[in-house]
Amino acid sequence: MIRAEVDITPFFLPGESGLLFCIHVTPRQGPVRGQILYLHPFAEEMHKSRRMAALQSRRLAKAGYGVLQLDLTGCGDSWGDFGDARWDHWINDATLANQWLDDRAGDVPLLLWGLRLGATLAVDLATRLPRVSGLLLWNPVTNGELFLNQFLRIKLASEMLSEGRAQTGTRQLRERLKSGEPIEVGGYLLAAELAEAIAARRLDAMTPPGRAAWVDVVADVQSPTAPASQNVMQKWIDQGCTLYSTQVAGESFWVTQEITECPALLEATLNAMDRLLS
Repeated sequence: MIRAEVDITPFFLPGESGLLFCIHVTPRQGPVRGQILYLHPFAEEMHKSRRMAALQSRRLAKAGYGVLQLDLTGCGDSWGDFGDARWDHWINDATLANQWLDDRAGDVPLLLWGLRLGATLAVDLATRLPRVSGLLLWNPVTNGELFLNQFLRIKLASEMLSEGRAQTGTRQLRERLKSGEPIEVGGYLLAAELAEAIAARRLDAMTPPGRAAWVDVVADVQSPTAPASQNVMQKWIDQGCTLYSTQVAGESFWVTQEITECPALLEATLNAMDRLLS
């Protein structure tokens, strides 16, 4: 039964280094079918995605799920600047948030939901936690090194626009990071430790336990799944993961100039959740 109203509760969760901002969205009435932890994407993609995350959280709550939206260390309204962010800190943040949900979940399923690099973080986290019933992955980053290089190209593009040419190349930026030097990219100070941790993450080397739903937003649903994603999915299936995958038509709202919605994704996600818990 779809419920008409939800409760939205913002609060700060004590983290290892400081306070972590959270929003808990829950059904106002009736039993909770499951508790979901949402892990946001990287840097500016997080801000571009806030509306879709909020819309989906409300839709999930109306369908009987509780959703905890977490701002990771150095992101959003949580403690620290982006330069303080580290992958291990994010794993610890998400573990604390998951424990907070577990303390309130009773015997209902616990699930992880992530977008882009947040989906990659969710897979990593799922391999470390004792109780995760399933993962919901929106356009997960399959190769951290390629993702990092794409992010660094933002700096090169900015130099081209402001100075007529790039002062460095991706290889030089990576060498500076490997030497321990932080680099500012698009207004975000990227720590060397975080950069190297991202570069080391590959989904073909991590298999989520149990069930996973993989939903990609694409321009044309008739187009085949990207080869890199296909390879990861097949490896997961071969290693025992029960995987459901689908594509929906829409814009890549996490990188569009204006804040964009993808209604088809909202519906596909509800269907994916039903499959995860079937």
